[in-house]
Amino acid sequence: MELTELFGYLAALLIGIVLGLIGGGCSILTVPAFVYLFAINPVTATAYSLFVVGITALIGAFQNLQKGLVDLKTAVVFAIPSFIAVYLTRRFLMPSIPENLVTINDFTITKNIAVMVFFAVIMLLASWSMIRNKRPEPEPGALITYNYPLIVIEGFIIGILTGIVGAGGGFLIIPALVLLAKLPMKKAVATSLLIIAVKSLIGFIGDIETMDLNWNFLILFSFISIIGIFAGVKLNHFIDGKKLKKAFGWFVLIMAIYILLKETVLN
Repeated sequence: MELTELFGYLAALLIGIVLGLIGGGCSILTVPAFVYLFAINPVTATAYSLFVVGITALIGAFQNLQKGLVDLKTAVVFAIPSFIAVYLTRRFLMPSIPENLVTINDFTITKNIAVMVFFAVIMLLASWSMIRNKRPEPEPGALITYNYPLIVIEGFIIGILTGIVGAGGGFLIIPALVLLAKLPMKKAVATSLLIIAVKSLIGFIGDIETMDLNWNFLILFSFISIIGIFAGVKLNHFIDGKKLKKAFGWFVLIMAIYILLKETVLN
């Protein structure tokens, strides 16, 4: 096993630990780990990420279901347009994008470069959300109400973003659930995991139909990540999740800048 691959599997463990500690955000690291540590092309990496994100989020969602924290009606309202969008994106949009997009002088913007640059932009948004660490709270005692048009539109948009970059998008889903469905924060976080799990795994189905996948590698990476989740849940009793989230946000910011430089200036 090469050193970079060893670091890749350590990254899988770290991804699970962070998910167990802060309940989200770690999926933003799966694509860079696949691309830069395992030398997997970005489009395939986003497919693998959908599977890992879906499986890990499903485990978190199952735990929250047992605790009664998941609002199933809200999850269904949000998830339906989201998983339709992510499936269509993976099944039809991504395969239809040409390999070479634009040539400027001697520099060609390829499909892989475009995916990584767009992914870095999403990472910048996620890092800002984690560093800022201020989430909207519903009014105490507010009834759950649904702004159906906005929920459907946001669900569809987040589904497209998930399909392109392979990340769960929890940093976008949670505020939407609080503002549009008036869910308390704990329920919003728990419900978002179920939404992320469903749309990620359905999006991955679109890849099964169009890609040759290394199932042995994918299952091993996911298994290591799941071990990390349980370790993170245990560590959660000893580590301040809010402080860790802000520190993790700075790390994601640095990674985003690195990806932008590597895919453009340093390419």
